[in-house]
Amino acid sequence: MKFGVSIAAASLVLTACGGSGSSDDNDNAADGSTDNTSSAEDICASADGDGPKIGVAYDVGGRGDQSFNDSAYAGVVRAVEELDATCQEAEAGANEDDVVRAERLRTLAEAGFNPVIGVGFLYSPAAAEVAAEFPDTEFAVIDGYSEFVAPADNLVDLTFAANEGSFLVGVAAALKSESDTIGFIGGTPGDLIKEFEAGFVAGVKAAKPEAELLVQYLTQDPDDSDAFEDPPGARTAAEGMIDRGADVIYHAAGKSGLGLFQAVVEAGEGVWAIGVDSDQYLTASADQQPQILTSMLKRIDTAIYDFTAAMMEGEEPSGGRKYDLSDEGVGYSTSGGFIDDITGELDDYAQQIIDGEIEVPTAP
Repeated sequence: MKFGVSIAAASLVLTACGGSGSSDDNDNAADGSTDNTSSAEDICASADGDGPKIGVAYDVGGRGDQSFNDSAYAGVVRAVEELDATCQEAEAGANEDDVVRAERLRTLAEAGFNPVIGVGFLYSPAAAEVAAEFPDTEFAVIDGYSEFVAPADNLVDLTFAANEGSFLVGVAAALKSESDTIGFIGGTPGDLIKEFEAGFVAGVKAAKPEAELLVQYLTQDPDDSDAFEDPPGARTAAEGMIDRGADVIYHAAGKSGLGLFQAVVEAGEGVWAIGVDSDQYLTASADQQPQILTSMLKRIDTAIYDFTAAMMEGEEPSGGRKYDLSDEGVGYSTSGGFIDDITGELDDYAQQIIDGEIEVPTAP
């Protein structure tokens, strides 16, 4: 299967890494989060693996967002540990354009990193441009649409059936809601995040047709990436939903989701948040954990590891590769035990989706 202008140097923040680098320092950050992704630079700088040299360019929010970017980092860590890889990380800045993103990818490729991975759909045009300049380097974009920009034999989009995973946490939200009012907070109203919304709403309605859905995006500009790094905005949105009676709120807003966690803690027992991309119960602060019902999982870590391993095997992945429920590329978390009593129902819905008995919409 196929895996189906000048730039200021300061805009290209590169950090060498080559090991997993865990930390026991779990002190709470100022935003109420817990930093479980402490810097591994000292360990990584001394690594000298003989495997692939991975260059990873993060999305806005960067490593430490406890969600999208951290899931990507976990895949890099696994490649380091199991494939003897080394790596280099590049951080994104605010209000960037395609020129800046292309230069970041180009810098990694020029330094000899192969593969080069862009984390987030915003890298798609840049990756299509730079892949053409470096035909001997393999490129991948997480959640990308590069193949629709300019297909290339050395470029692959690693995507996920976010609607399917969101459907399952929508069912969980409906079954656990006491008020029958449920919220969704999205970062930007582009096609990707609309897919999360569509699946979530469908799941809620499948389990509880009478439920009221409250939907809010942190911006109306699909290209405003800053919306994924706006915890105060998400907190305000969540507070408004809670005031209207919502007792379960799901976010697909990257680092902004940390504001949702703050809001449910302030609201008190009986109000739940649902995380996204990674198991956010595991990275939340101790006071937040009792109110994180579940998380919708996107196995970005698996996608990055599989892509790197395939490249090592000479499979020359290109085109698109979509992960879904059938290959456990998406799913839900059970940390905290809050949905243990309904996992049977969730798994039944999952099987119906896999069997084609339920077709989950991809747009509202």
